[in-house]
Amino acid sequence: MQTPTLRDVAKAAGVHAATASRALNPQTRRLVNAETARRVLRVAESLGYQPNPIARGLKTAKSRTIGLVIPDLMNPLFPPIVRGIEDVLGSAGYSAFIVNTDNDPDREESQVGSLLSRHVEGLIVATASLEHPLLMRLHAQGVKMVLVNRRTDGLDVPSITPDDTAGIGLAVKHLAGLGHRRIIHLAGPQTTSTGVARSRAFQMVLREHGLDDRSPLVVACEYWSEAEGARVLREVLDWGTEFSAVVAGNDLIALGCYDVFAERGISCPADISVVGFNNMPFLDKMRPPLTTVAVPHHQIGREAARMLLESIEEPDRPPRSVLLPPSLVTRASTAPPREAS
Repeated sequence: MQTPTLRDVAKAAGVHAATASRALNPQTRRLVNAETARRVLRVAESLGYQPNPIARGLKTAKSRTIGLVIPDLMNPLFPPIVRGIEDVLGSAGYSAFIVNTDNDPDREESQVGSLLSRHVEGLIVATASLEHPLLMRLHAQGVKMVLVNRRTDGLDVPSITPDDTAGIGLAVKHLAGLGHRRIIHLAGPQTTSTGVARSRAFQMVLREHGLDDRSPLVVACEYWSEAEGARVLREVLDWGTEFSAVVAGNDLIALGCYDVFAERGISCPADISVVGFNNMPFLDKMRPPLTTVAVPHHQIGREAARMLLESIEEPDRPPRSVLLPPSLVTRASTAPPREAS
């Protein structure tokens, strides 16, 4: 069966080929009478017509693609962000090339180079560190970018992040309300804006609530991973540090705590309460289900895509940064400390 062409759609809809082309392109559809556009779309669907993005790109000198740079595709944090991005891009006639960097700077540089060779119109980057020479260089070259869940010092580009300070505040307030006075923070990497912001917020909120702030109460993990969370908690326990609750830098670090509890016969929450950050999928299936700070990941993805499209379509638009409010999801990993029971 012959593949239907644009001319086939135009003929069946009773319009000129140029009108059909405009009706089928989300960016130019507004130039066509609404009823005519609906008729063209119905005909295209009934014929099984698929526009040729390569041919369209040749005519417009645009690829209608963007690059999405992810540090770890195995991290459950990212699929809902990617879904949100693709939802917005798809309705705008764009598609995404996704690359995984494994948190390796050399791999990241290679993967970004591959994306740029495909003539992507911009990048959504979730790998940014506080100091990021590659992103600085790309920005100087005029590459359109939006940062997701991260910010980079000295880089004036749009970013979309959760309100880390508010999120940590929710976690500490919850634990303090249960009667915990000695809380530790297993922080994320201090090379990332997220790790720094959450650790600073933790120290600030402790003081606001008049809680014990003697050192060491903040211990940084080198990676946002379950294995690293376990390694650092073992260290803290081996130091003999007294505490009754943990605020983890993210959910993976919190799950590392669970591993150590199992190893050492520690009961959660009877002996130690734990709060995570992100509300990854399936945390309610853990034993005990994990209390965590929920972040609107799908909304973050949608907003990131909108911001990048704005940058592409309005290059002179000033960059803006957006903070999205978190919420606390209370589950069974938190309870009053033994002395308060």
